[in-house]
Amino acid sequence: MSNRRSRQSSTDPRITDDQIIDLVSKLRQLLPEISQRRSDKVSASKVLQETCNYIRNLHREVDDLSERLSQLLATIDADSPEAAIIRSLIM
Repeated sequence: MSNRRSRQSSTDPRITDDQIIDLVSKLRQLLPEISQRRSDKVSASKVLQETCNYIRNLHREVDDLSERLSQLLATIDADSPEAAIIRSLIM
């Protein structure tokens, strides 16, 4: 049984503290709201909150742009090259 346990622990998918720190640091660099701050002291929870907010905002922007493209598509000739480009952006 101890052999079985040791095999399980060697394939354990858990992430290490160092990996978490590295990933939070990478996220921090990607977030405009945090990367523009002068202070390096931002908690991991704040980085994760900001990441969630940023992703939500990006989703809203995509939805808004898709809606605007759909409205634009409704105003132009469906067979035009512009309509084909807009359709490809929406899909």
